[in-house]
Amino acid sequence: MNEHSLFFPQLDVKQASYQIVYRVTICLMHPLDVVKTRFQIQRGTTDPTSYKSLGHCFRTIFQSEGVFGFYKGILPPILAETPKRAVKFFTFEQYKKLLNLTPLSPGVALSAAGLGSGLTEALVINPFEVVKVSLQANRDSFKEQPSSFAQARWIIKSDGFGLRGLNKGLTSTLGRHGVFNMIYFGFYFNVKDAIPTSPDPTLEFLRKFTIGLLSGTISSCVNIPFDVAKSRIQGPQPVPGEIKYRTCFQTMALVYREEGYLALYKGLVPKIMRLGPGGAVMLLVYEYVSEWLQRNW
Repeated sequence: MNEHSLFFPQLDVKQASYQIVYRVTICLMHPLDVVKTRFQIQRGTTDPTSYKSLGHCFRTIFQSEGVFGFYKGILPPILAETPKRAVKFFTFEQYKKLLNLTPLSPGVALSAAGLGSGLTEALVINPFEVVKVSLQANRDSFKEQPSSFAQARWIIKSDGFGLRGLNKGLTSTLGRHGVFNMIYFGFYFNVKDAIPTSPDPTLEFLRKFTIGLLSGTISSCVNIPFDVAKSRIQGPQPVPGEIKYRTCFQTMALVYREEGYLALYKGLVPKIMRLGPGGAVMLLVYEYVSEWLQRNW
């Protein structure tokens, strides 16, 4: 038995372990994603069905939709997890190698590689996001809601695969993921290199976790206007049959004009609660997998 045949079972176990970590994280954090989407699609406090606070939103969903209401739309992100992470990190590495051949400084090259990986990731993830948001916006009880596959078939049948159907909100998704990854990777690797490593494994873990937490938090604060625009475009329109929110910047301008500047930051608190620690976990997994592969391959 050669070296590679011995290695592949180890790699499979390692990769399977990290896929489990990612999926457990999705399940734990998904209620916050549902709450974030609900806040982003509501159009002002004058609506009698609007949520008054984070606690009010949690209580209302639990009372009217049950505990499973917090898991509406969970299947699309679970199905998208493997291709999403693969595209995100593989393209980041490829863009990084390519940009290292340019006169860009290492810090700028890392941010640019993150931007490229985010734009590529968005192309893969957008159809899953369309289905997820449409399910999360549905306030019917979980038992009355269509399945993810039924919802996808209905969207395709009604509006097709294009920018009014399964790929609507693509420009907003490109902006959301591009901006997030640009700051996320750029901040993490630049700050990590600037802060000395610790010989203590626990302190080193905490150092990386804290930088990852800050990376996810700052990225979430900067890209949330794109997220709000995406939810408005992919969610239900105010008047059925009439499209009010069409494109990314048109939607941002409309939300700003009608609801004010702060409306572009709806859902920020649950987003940070989800992507702050979630972002730290993702980068730590990426780091440790990369280190393990370099040692063993």
